[in-house]
Amino acid sequence: MRPYGSPGADSPHVSPVLRTVAAYAWRLLVVGAVGYAVFAALGRFHEIAIAVFLGLVVTAMLRPAADLLARVMARPLAVACALIGSIILVLGVLAFVGGAVVGERDTLVKEFREGLDRIQQWLERPPLRLDPHLLSDVQDKIGAYLSSHRETLLSTAVSGAGRLVAIVTVGVLGLFCSVFFIHSGDRQWSWFCGQLPLGAQERVRAAGRAAWRTFTGYTHGIVLVAATNAVLVGIALFVLGIPLAVPLALLEFFAAFIPLIGSPVALAVAAVVALATKGPLVAALVIALIVVIGQIEGHLLHPLVMSWAVRLHPVIVALSVIAGASAAGVVGAVVAVPLVSVVWSVLQALRGTSEGSARL
Repeated sequence: MRPYGSPGADSPHVSPVLRTVAAYAWRLLVVGAVGYAVFAALGRFHEIAIAVFLGLVVTAMLRPAADLLARVMARPLAVACALIGSIILVLGVLAFVGGAVVGERDTLVKEFREGLDRIQQWLERPPLRLDPHLLSDVQDKIGAYLSSHRETLLSTAVSGAGRLVAIVTVGVLGLFCSVFFIHSGDRQWSWFCGQLPLGAQERVRAAGRAAWRTFTGYTHGIVLVAATNAVLVGIALFVLGIPLAVPLALLEFFAAFIPLIGSPVALAVAAVVALATKGPLVAALVIALIVVIGQIEGHLLHPLVMSWAVRLHPVIVALSVIAGASAAGVVGAVVAVPLVSVVWSVLQALRGTSEGSARL
């Protein structure tokens, strides 16, 4: 029995609230240290982490198709058909977009020049009444900047080419991972769980099932939301007669993978194109389109499609996107929400497993 006043004894002068806070504080410190170590490792090997994430996304999209094909053919052949078919589809879409851009190049250049002249005339008229010489000076300064920084821009382009090679390498590695994930991912996970202690195997299996269910649900949901947004945007831009409607719709599709902020940014680009080619009135209609599609996405698509897979408050989603963008740029903004959703589902599954074990 410890004497009163010894360091290990519970002092009556220490508040129970303080003892509780202290008990949770060291646990939070441990969790924070582990989280920092994980993100530091991911930052150090971020190409590998991105490749694995892409492999999981491809697996979530193509695994159902491969399972369906495996009913009538061998599993390796089913996986090959699913992957090759998806690659042909993506390359076909990109070729179609490239053809649309090339076909509209001459008309687009002409409309952009006429549009810039219209914007300059609009700025010179009331209520802005900008000095024409000021606008000319701005154009001259832009041209002089490009001429004086030609070497810098060239080196930036060269470094961008090197970055493109890195992106292609990551994509190939992600595709390579997806082949094995689609073919035998369940067996790989069972083998991993079998290497763990017996007491932890069931909890890890439950956590893995919850994580994969949430990840696949989020992936299917966000692809459906992005495709719906792209179709709506493409139809609206085509009706308004805005050039590059198909490329802008494709930009909207990819931008929708960044919740809350991606779609408005893509539509802002469409508004700039509309302003330069069709004038302020059509640009105002595109801005109204931003509001309408944002309301449809926020109040109809996301609640209907995503609620069964991702049960996160919109504030948590917004904070996750901002934190991910601050930590890892665009990639972090894309990965943040599914990562937080998976972590939350794993915690819920582990809590349910613990409660079930306690009742037993």
